[in-house]
Amino acid sequence: MITKEQKTAVIDANRRSENDTGSPEVQIAILTERINQLTEHLKVHKNDAHSRLGMYKMIGRRRRLLDYLMEKDIERYRAIIAKLGIRK
Repeated sequence: MITKEQKTAVIDANRRSENDTGSPEVQIAILTERINQLTEHLKVHKNDAHSRLGMYKMIGRRRRLLDYLMEKDIERYRAIIAKLGIRK
């Protein structure tokens, strides 16, 4: 579970303007943080199928946001990919 302080830090690091909390970059960054936390959880709890399903849904939502951003502005897409280290 992502804490309020962690979420605020992620938003501050990825926002485009002063009042930005819902841009695709912010949403992708929050989902990436949650996915990373769940990945660590699932390394310990291998049989936690419910959390794994939730993680898969978050990955799909992040993928759709990335696809949207790629269609709208390829430079913003490349910047967020590089900043978050999503692609290896």
